[in-house]
Amino acid sequence: MAGKFNVSSSPHVRDNSSTANIMKDVCIAMIPTLAFGCFQFGLSALIVVICTVLACVLAEYLYEKVMNKPVTIGDFSAVVTGLILALNMPPQIPVWMPILGGVFAIIVVKQLYGGLGQNFMNPALAARCFMLISFAGSMTNFSSVAMNYDSSSTPTPLAFLKAKGITDALEQYDLVNIFLGRIPGTIGEVSTIALLIGAIYLVVRKVISLRIPVIYIATVAVFVFLFGDHNPTTVLYHVLSGGLIFGAFFMATDYVSSPVTKMGQVYFAIFIGILTGLFRLFGGNAEGVSYAIIIGNVVAPLIEKATLPKAFGREAKKA
Repeated sequence: MAGKFNVSSSPHVRDNSSTANIMKDVCIAMIPTLAFGCFQFGLSALIVVICTVLACVLAEYLYEKVMNKPVTIGDFSAVVTGLILALNMPPQIPVWMPILGGVFAIIVVKQLYGGLGQNFMNPALAARCFMLISFAGSMTNFSSVAMNYDSSSTPTPLAFLKAKGITDALEQYDLVNIFLGRIPGTIGEVSTIALLIGAIYLVVRKVISLRIPVIYIATVAVFVFLFGDHNPTTVLYHVLSGGLIFGAFFMATDYVSSPVTKMGQVYFAIFIGILTGLFRLFGGNAEGVSYAIIIGNVVAPLIEKATLPKAFGREAKKA
């Protein structure tokens, strides 16, 4: 029997997945919404995406070179950060703004805290919130977008819903056009069907589980129904609009800034769902997803600590 067993320390279960492979899968999953966004909004959207991704990759490379740290751009995490940030941008935004946002995401939020795995919040979302505060006008301006359909109104569907109500909102943006993506918005949030294609890919590849996205979306839906106008159509409008699908599958599921315990993920999803509902119904922000997830990132360590499973056995009584 000698030589047939290898006794070693844990972990005993290994996987061929690597950070680079996971990040590549996330990039692949964002291709449908990236392609639709560039088709919908034209060359300006593509330029924003390219410049934002390059800014993130170059910022990471230069910082690590200057600080004499190992260069990690090969793990594709900077590319993912750049893509997520770019897809959260209005397509006509001045290019220097998302470039600044990319540098902020990589240097301030990621590298200054020790790099990948040490950041306490999602770098792309933190950069977007930073830009919403710093450049509110440009981040919410969709007036000059040349979309591939006729539109006489520039507010996003949720902004229109908040201002006019569900009846007028449906006349301006019906649910079919919202699902397909023929609406104003950021580059990557408009097409629900493109986002769901990417989400299915991530689930099939086992990059993410459905726990956080489904509970998050369900919590928002229940909150809107209970504290809104009790209209199922309004609930569906909220679910399909405002980047909820994008946030649920591509941002709330971030490995680093969300809890790792199963119950922690449940509480985390409920928490950010309630926050999103509060922001949308009672706050000044019609969207709310980015701020909700960022706040959730901050409290995630507390949620995780409270939901850690107890060790097997029990503590011996003191004599």
